[in-house]
Amino acid sequence: MSLTARFAALAVISLALCGSGNAQAQRSSGQVSRPGMPSESVLRERINRWTVGLAGGLLEGAPIRLATEIARVVNDGENLHVLPIVTRGPTENVNDLLYLKGVDLAIISSDTLEEYKSQVPNIQQRLSYILNLFPSELHIFARPEIRSLQDLAGKKVNFNTQGTAAAFSGPLILSRLGIEVDKMFIPHPVALEQMRRGEVAAVVFITSKPIDAFLKGRWEGGFKFLPVSYDARFEDYYLPTSLNSTDYPSLIASGERVDTIAVPTILVAYNWRNNTDRYQRAARFVDHLFNRIDKLQAPGFDAKWKDINLNAKVPGLERFRPAQDWLNANAAKVGVRP
Repeated sequence: MSLTARFAALAVISLALCGSGNAQAQRSSGQVSRPGMPSESVLRERINRWTVGLAGGLLEGAPIRLATEIARVVNDGENLHVLPIVTRGPTENVNDLLYLKGVDLAIISSDTLEEYKSQVPNIQQRLSYILNLFPSELHIFARPEIRSLQDLAGKKVNFNTQGTAAAFSGPLILSRLGIEVDKMFIPHPVALEQMRRGEVAAVVFITSKPIDAFLKGRWEGGFKFLPVSYDARFEDYYLPTSLNSTDYPSLIASGERVDTIAVPTILVAYNWRNNTDRYQRAARFVDHLFNRIDKLQAPGFDAKWKDINLNAKVPGLERFRPAQDWLNANAAKVGVRP
């Protein structure tokens, strides 16, 4: 065999050994490539390309449930992957949207923006809203001896645990009413038992009605919801609403109503520049959500999706541009209102 032929044979053997070694290394690391299977780098790019992080809230709260339902409907394989994120609550969600990597969207209470005005003076330019979700009704449930809001002054009132909508919005609302109370922040089930024993004067819930504790719970005569009148003090973030006998038949007499206010729950996006990857992800999310909103109104989802109004505005915020563009293009379909 000539010298040239020997070198050629050795080269073939060397390549074969190298290939065998690479295959063994791939098997040992779990990275076995198969014909037609994309490389790991391609898979990494695919899974990240259209993934959107949606900050929901605490496990026991309504926002994380809404985020999960949205993901069920909007997820579209490699075309869009929504990750609902358990967070410390709607107030912290603003902080997460501003500063936490991987968070593109968030569900917040409208009045949480008040918290950030001093810290982030341009907060309303940093965020934009996609959708006005459900109103979260204010429930102030009091003992028999409490006859009005003014009777709560100086008494123990529970606002649920820190991070919940009640823990933020409740004290803010009472402050606007000029009522100073002894604030407590313990789980509502514990506070309700203390309330039965007379240790707590009232509890404040802020969530979508009806609430099981009042709908299914058994309460002695005299326990009641206190009315809250809607006036100029609440026009910036809140809406007028009421509780009635249909909501709580054992606590409100037939045909009667208790006036109160509601805190809008809104879906917001960070204001990325429109030439960025994050902006494109949020834009695709909007397109999928608005085109599939009817799926959220089907059985198996929260009944309040049936009342959603895509055109509903949010005071103090601009709508996310792709959302407004979709509404403009589908005006006849959704029935644009003046």
